[in-house]
Formats: sequence, C-alpha cells, structure tokens
Amino acid sequence: MSDSNELGEWEFIGRRGGDPARLVPGEVIAAVPDARSLAEDARREVGFDFLDDGAVLRMLRLRHEDEQEMFNAGFRTGVPLALIGFGAVVYWGGAAQYWESSTARLMYLGLTGVAVLILLGLWIRAAVVHWGDPARQNLRARARKYREVAHAARKGGADIPAHYPHYGPYPFAATYRPDADEMSFPDGEERS
Repeated sequence: MSDSNELGEWEFIGRRGGDPARLVPGEVIAAVPDARSLAEDARREVGFDFLDDGAVLRMLRLRHEDEQEMFNAGFRTGVPLALIGFGAVVYWGGAAQYWESSTARLMYLGLTGVAVLILLGLWIRAAVVHWGDPARQNLRARARKYREVAHAARKGGADIPAHYPHYGPYPFAATYRPDADEMSFPDGEERS
C-alpha cells in the first residue's frame, strides 16, 4: 500500500488503481454558503471537520487504503472460490457424472461441496471483518458526507471536478459510531 508515499503534497487516489487527484481546498467549498452549512451540519453528525484540508486529505487517503484492503481480501478468497467452483462444475460435466460408482460420485460431490463451503465461509468472513469494523464504518460514513458536501459546493458554483472526490455514492455506507476508534494507516505511519 505504498501509493500514499508516492503522492504529491495534496494528492490522493480516488479510486482503486486510479490516477492521483488533487484535493480541493476547504476554502473553495466554504465559499458556497449551502456547502458550508452542510459541512457544519455534517461535522456535528459525524464528528469531522470537512473544511480542514489536512484532515480531509488524511481521510481520503485512508479511504483509498480501506478500498484496497477490501479488494485484496475479496480477491484472495474470491478467485480461488471461482476457480474451484468452475473447475468442479467442468469436471463434473466432463467426467465425474459418468463414473459407474455412485459412492465415488457422492465422495466427489461431498469433497467439492466442503471445499466450496470453506472458501465461501472465508470470503464471507473477510467481508464481515471489513464491513463490520466500526472504525472503517466511520471512515466510510465520513467519506460519504464529504462527497455530499463537495457536490453541494459544485452545484453552488464552486470550481470542483465532476465526481469529486472520485468515489462512488456509497450505497452501503454505514452509520457513524461515535464511540469507535479512529482508523489509522495499516503500517502505523502517519501520512500527510
């Protein structure tokens, strides 16, 4: 996850594998009264200052790290699950179903079922670990609010690129949990 080390002073990566984007200064957002008001309301709601450039940059970089980790966790278990599932179906269609012994077919189906269930369980566990972590949920809730604030500023006439901050609309963003710890970078290093 060394992407953040290679970024410019006010850059972040908005999407996994995307090009670096430049942070829109808080003063640009604050210049639009509706966006400033929304930022103040959101600050009370999720306990985050959306007009503090350093804090926003750190949040956006953490959100990128979070997205990377979610992708990697899903990839590590999802690809083997897909390959084993596909291979099992192909082998069943090409060979195993024609075996004369029903015991051998049942053993094949049983072992394949166990392997698929174990991998599926690992995939679900990885999803629950990442989606259920309160610190990550807070990060996603804050990123969603920041996106709303930035879009309000753009609608109000501020010079903000379309789709800034380049994340999706977070349809599954969690609710904010005020008692949760703050998320930090995986290596413990602070990046600004």
